[in-house]
Amino acid sequence: MSHVLTAVAWPYANGPRHIGHVAGFGVPSDVFSRYMRMAGHDVLMVSGSDEHGTPILVQADKAGMTPQEFIDVNHRLIVEDLVRLGVSYDLYTRTTTANQYSVVQEMFLACYRNGYMIEQTQQVAISPSTGRTLPDRYIEGTCPICGYGEARGDQCDNCGNQLDPADLIDPRSKVNGETPEFKDTQHFFLDLPALADALAAWLAEREASGLWRPNVIAFSKNILKEIRPRAMTRDIDWGIPVPLDGWRDQSHKRLYVWFDAVIGYLAASVEWARRLPGDQDERWREWWNDPEALSYYFMGKDNITFHSQIWPAEMLAHNGRGAKGGEQGPFGELNLPTEVVSSEFLTMEGKQFSTSRAVVIYVRDVLDRYQPDALRYFLSAAAPETADSDFSWSEFLKRTNTELVAAWGNLVNRTASMIAKNFGEIPQAGELEDVDRALLDQVRAGFDTVGGLIATHKQKAGLAEAMRLVGEANAYVSTTEPFKLKGEDQRERLGTVLHVLAQAVVDLNTILSPYLPHSSTAVHQALGGEGVFQPMPQIAEVSDLDDAGRPDYPVITGEYSAVPRWEHRPVTVGAPVAKPSPIFTKLDPSVVDEERARLGLVDAS
Repeated sequence: MSHVLTAVAWPYANGPRHIGHVAGFGVPSDVFSRYMRMAGHDVLMVSGSDEHGTPILVQADKAGMTPQEFIDVNHRLIVEDLVRLGVSYDLYTRTTTANQYSVVQEMFLACYRNGYMIEQTQQVAISPSTGRTLPDRYIEGTCPICGYGEARGDQCDNCGNQLDPADLIDPRSKVNGETPEFKDTQHFFLDLPALADALAAWLAEREASGLWRPNVIAFSKNILKEIRPRAMTRDIDWGIPVPLDGWRDQSHKRLYVWFDAVIGYLAASVEWARRLPGDQDERWREWWNDPEALSYYFMGKDNITFHSQIWPAEMLAHNGRGAKGGEQGPFGELNLPTEVVSSEFLTMEGKQFSTSRAVVIYVRDVLDRYQPDALRYFLSAAAPETADSDFSWSEFLKRTNTELVAAWGNLVNRTASMIAKNFGEIPQAGELEDVDRALLDQVRAGFDTVGGLIATHKQKAGLAEAMRLVGEANAYVSTTEPFKLKGEDQRERLGTVLHVLAQAVVDLNTILSPYLPHSSTAVHQALGGEGVFQPMPQIAEVSDLDDAGRPDYPVITGEYSAVPRWEHRPVTVGAPVAKPSPIFTKLDPSVVDEERARLGLVDAS
């Protein structure tokens, strides 16, 4: 058994999540975490809402709200969406907690004491019309290195190089299109060049492991080529104060939202331990200080820089492992990521998701109209693991009806129906024939095959293999034809076939349950099982651990110790089986035009 940290990208609290977001961080991290728990590992899955930064101020102003009011609304929306989707966080919190402030400031001070936070003058972009500092990501222009026309002020997504807004050719504000003005201001910078050799050695070790996706390791190595100090403070009044004399009282200087957000993985782990009953405040160290512990970071490809460079550099600085040396910080020897599991982008009907351009399908809208496992199934089957993939309503309909309903749902339904009609309970098997053993052996082998694929972040291939086995079980029905075994002299053979089918369905349900946790309980109960099969996350209203005056707020948590084991489980002969109800809903073809009309892609008439 290993301690496994699942560190899930922090959704920005500027609104509800769209399905492009959860395709990259939500569903893959949950499938992985559920499997790892089932395989016997001690998993800690953490994340939260990312609530600082200028974009929050800009959008709160537009909404006529204070920043706190704005993030309170959106944090709750995001929590509700992720719980409905079934993402099994041990703790999903937020970055505006007093605990987060404390951990972030301690990390800053550790990096500062070791010499890796240096003061430099930086040109910052100012909106001429408002006088407000523009965040790097709110500025676009032409990349001076590769010529890409839509580079952002912090990096170029085309060549992967780190940028500053002043580097861009013909910079423009994404807020209103105006050309920003630049002024000099003093900031703290993370001395990345002093950490470059340590980062390179770590990346070389990770590359040698062969675990990382090739596109992620290549991107991560590329950004090392032009490494330079990176600003870790901003001219803004919404964020975490700089914990130094002469800085903490400057109301317009705050720590950079991305310095704050990546530290959230550690802060959320600390908060999780502090919320445990009894004296367990230090339990987070089992995942962060044990050199044998494993850590996996899930996000979209636009966040690779922060997880394969900035966050590892911060941990190296805290640990005193850069060229300047230093003392180990207060959080002990922090483990660098075992793997940065970055996905490519999910497009929508051939267009890149964009809330600002109304190219968007919100998670809550899909869940209002369709089953959560139908969405999870599609996002897993069409996962953008190593290349961009597309969400289209016609493909959603096709996969739901032909795979989820006609293949898996139909197998479960007709197995339970035949058992209910002929026996009313799981029958005893007689002597097995070769065709029976062949199916049982194939399905049992699926635990190793599918499990191995999920563990190495090949979840799309894992689901495809599981559905291939579903196809084998359906083929078994066609071959054995239990519906024709009607005579008394054939009753033993009928019982054997239905026993084999029940066993196949029970094992396939276990294998599919990380992907389809909601429906796994219905399948479990249809074949005589009792209780909940896959534990589900819950919303808890909590108080701030260190700020008694703050109103309660929602977090996601859950009790997952009763997760089923990732192994063959013999069916219980004699378990009652009643006539089942359909587990999955078949979609009418009309939904394609209806949904495309909502997006303005077809005439609603």
